[in-house]
Amino acid sequence: MVGLNDRGVLKVGYNADINIIDYENLKLHGPQVVFDLPSGGRRLTQKADGYFASIVNGIPVYRDGKATGALPGQLVRGQKSQPNP
Repeated sequence: MVGLNDRGVLKVGYNADINIIDYENLKLHGPQVVFDLPSGGRRLTQKADGYFASIVNGIPVYRDGKATGALPGQLVRGQKSQPNP
């Protein structure tokens, strides 16, 4: 629908975000307000235990709940529309 045809399949050449979860130890913590957006804007964050790893495009970005420092993701935009002749 929006032209993201390299999603939805774990396959070489496709983009994927993968979470590896230990369901027996999954625990959600209460939400917290943080003010880290431009001009002091606020947002909610919520931590959880039980996530073994989060992987973005084949690169681990979280391991055992801690950020690895890797930032392989990028802004996702839909397909650019072509002007009508």
